[in-house]
Amino acid sequence: MLGGGIMIHTIYLETFGCQMNEYDSGIIRSILKQHDFEFTNHVDNADIVLINTCAIRESAHERIHARLAGLKHLKRERDLVVGLLGCMAQNLKDDLIKPDSVIDVLIGPDGYRKLPNLLTKAITEHRHSMEVSLSEYETYAEIIPEQTDNVTALVSIMRGCDNFCTFCVVPYTRGRERSQSPESIIREVRHLAVNGVKQITLLGQNVNSYAVNGTNFVDLIVRVADVPGIERVRFTSPHPKDFPESLLDIIADHPRICKHIHLPLQSGSDRILSLMNRTYTQQDFVDLVAKIRNRCPQLTLTTDVIVGFCSESEKDFMDTYRVMETIEFNSAFTFMYSERKNTIAERRYSDNIPREVKVDRVSRLIELQNKMSHKLNRVLIGQEAKVLVQGEAKKSKDQWMGRTDGNTIAVFPKTSEEICPGKTATITISDATSHTLIGETISSFP
Repeated sequence: MLGGGIMIHTIYLETFGCQMNEYDSGIIRSILKQHDFEFTNHVDNADIVLINTCAIRESAHERIHARLAGLKHLKRERDLVVGLLGCMAQNLKDDLIKPDSVIDVLIGPDGYRKLPNLLTKAITEHRHSMEVSLSEYETYAEIIPEQTDNVTALVSIMRGCDNFCTFCVVPYTRGRERSQSPESIIREVRHLAVNGVKQITLLGQNVNSYAVNGTNFVDLIVRVADVPGIERVRFTSPHPKDFPESLLDIIADHPRICKHIHLPLQSGSDRILSLMNRTYTQQDFVDLVAKIRNRCPQLTLTTDVIVGFCSESEKDFMDTYRVMETIEFNSAFTFMYSERKNTIAERRYSDNIPREVKVDRVSRLIELQNKMSHKLNRVLIGQEAKVLVQGEAKKSKDQWMGRTDGNTIAVFPKTSEEICPGKTATITISDATSHTLIGETISSFP
């Protein structure tokens, strides 16, 4: 309790979903701490539970509904305010706020500035509150999110999306595309660098389309990479439809811009790509990959793939399979299509691929990708790699874990007191699995 009898409320915040949600949770923390709310890592110590949600996958919805059911039981035992935030709150608002709902506060991604006031009302007036309007302007530009990682940090450069892929709910949960000013981005990156962060990942639904007053994404990423103290800069995600050659040149030539591109394929079938409104063909994608690898042969290439999209035939699937075989991505995130409310696909197409077919297809792609990842990683045995150390390995406290410039996980023994999180170690790769490089330390750098 503060002087004057003001009650301090304690919040337990859970985050589901993508990197943008993680970033938004940092914004939420910063806003609420400015209004004298505190945070705890244990739900039993909290009188407010906030869940920052994702709307992209059905699995995320299922986990969140299960969490809400558990909170209903907890709410019966003690006085507790529950807030549902983010994309699921925006997309399913009409289904979530009901008289018997466990949710007291419902806020979409553009409403976080109103969170302190709505939480206070929920506590003092015991009534439901909702803020789910989308903004054409909100970027939270002057708010520096609280970071939980001292080595790497996420920085949002834009919000929303104008692409309207038919499977995607983002334009309806995060609104239309708008870019944050380069000045506010650089201010945030400088703040992070001063606090010891070594690696920045720039976030946007389509970073290629970043534009503010004549500054494009290539201009921005160079300015970020040139901030003193920043050693590595990554970005996600570009769209294959408009990948500029100037960006490829910068990736190839700038020593602090990582040689890694995450380039979402989604499907290798021209028919499915058209239904998805991806605006490129299989050949367009293959040609772009050839251009990328010709300009930067050492680059690591990763992707996203959706299987079982509406009306996907075995032939459509095999087109995807063969493209992945041909390109040989270093790794891939493969997903079964799940229909999202309010998307174009939900309105136009039938989600008519049986679940067992989706499971079979995604299993075949995962098996293929694991073989390719294993092969590509084992080619690196005997070579040296620079690894930015992020912390202890999950499986052994006697090993450090970090990532290479190409974003591959690497582990190696703790053989030097000079090495710690935030430092870059040079290792010799002695073994490799499909997901991890295993190495021996050669040297370390500050």
